[in-house]
Formats: sequence, structure tokens, C-alpha cells
Amino acid sequence: MEIHFLGVGEACDPECFNTSLLVLSGSKKHYILLDCGFTTPHRYFADCSDPEQLEALWISHFHGDHFFGVPLLLLRLWEMRRTRPLLLVGPGGLQEKLEMALDLAYPSFRLKLGYALRYLPVGEAASFEAAGFFWQTAAMDHSEPCLAVKVTSDGKSLLYSGDGRPTEAVVELARGCDLVVHEAYSVSGHIPGHGSVAGCLALARQAGCQKLALVHVGRLEREAAAGEIRKLCPPGRASDVFLPAAGETLLL
Repeated sequence: MEIHFLGVGEACDPECFNTSLLVLSGSKKHYILLDCGFTTPHRYFADCSDPEQLEALWISHFHGDHFFGVPLLLLRLWEMRRTRPLLLVGPGGLQEKLEMALDLAYPSFRLKLGYALRYLPVGEAASFEAAGFFWQTAAMDHSEPCLAVKVTSDGKSLLYSGDGRPTEAVVELARGCDLVVHEAYSVSGHIPGHGSVAGCLALARQAGCQKLALVHVGRLEREAAAGEIRKLCPPGRASDVFLPAAGETLLL
């Protein structure tokens, strides 16, 4: 499994871009995109010239830095003459929200879209197979209903939190994962509906995950977050917890 960090920042971060992951399964080349905020389409198409490549798009929740890039993504795929249906997966209300955003961004564009959009709304504790992956969900603690998702392929598993603080269900879902990518907006303390570096490290220890990537860190706190990781990680394990950079690729 390959994970491409298209962006690792929070909504207003001008350098790290909105958090979004392009995930590729190892054996059969299935591509899925996890979240699509304001900055994501340009980051995606910087390295993609194949309009048919993407099989599925996951939306964790309906905040702009996680789904307002969808209209541009769909427009560019149409411009590139995509014909393959695209699967859109996310919380309840998915079709209504995305069609509303698309109609606001490009009125009447849906009428001429040259490929099918297939919507799969899911709830918490869902499990299903799609686009070459086995998917499982759990609810996060966030100001907007948000789902964490675990995707598994070729014996490797990735959990992506979206935004929020982990619930007990998320801890269980993360148990034994090869990689957890989790929002850590603050270094420490408690910001309602958001994770922290200290809280994510506790999650990783409790769940026994192999690697932990901290994303969506407040743009003014990334340097402090790196120091906190060094301070809180036991000797010999610091390399298992990291702050990925936008554009970085990880192979599991």
C-alpha cells in the first residue's frame, strides 16, 4: 500500500495544504482519495494525467477544507474526458451536500457530466468492500458529524481520522493498524472537537498501531509539535511517529 500525502495542513495553512491522502493498493493498482478540500484538486492533478485512475473518493465530513474541492475535481475529470464511473463514499447526506456544492460552483454542469457518479452514504460502524479495499468506519468526536475510516488491502491497513478527537470505537478500529493518520490540531491541552499530539500518542500506544502520522496540526504549532513528539516518545520509537510533509509518500 502506498500513501501519498497530497496535503497535511488545516483549513487556513498556506504551506501544508488541506489534509488529503491518495492511497494506492499494492497489487492491483486501485486508487482512492481520502478527503478533497479547497487545495486538493490542484495537488492531485499535479501528478496525475490519467482521468480514469481514481476509483473512489471518501469524504470524512462536510467542512469546506475536506470537501469543497470536489466540484473542481469533477470538473477537471470531465475536462480530461473521463468515462469511468466514480464512487463517492461518506456520511449520510453525501449526495445532497455534494450536488449542492457542485451546483453552486458550476450551475448546470451536472447535466453534462460525461461519467456516472455513484453515491454510497455510510454510517458509523459500517463495513463494506469497494474499489479494491475493505472499508470500516467509526464516529469521531467533532463539531460536525465525522467518520474515521480504516481501509485494508493486501494485508495492510490504514486508519484516517478526518477531524476530531478519537472515540473508543476509533481506538478499537485503529488496533493493530500498520498506519494511523490522525488530526492533531494542538500540541497539548483540550480544544473541543479536535485532537492533540499528546492524545494521538496515547491512542497509538493504546491501539498498538505500527506508525502514527500527525496531520492537520495548527499552522503556528508544527514546530512545537515536533518537539512534543521527541519529548513524549520513548527512546527508539520516535521514528514511528512523524509529521509528514505535503508531497511525501509512504510505502507500507
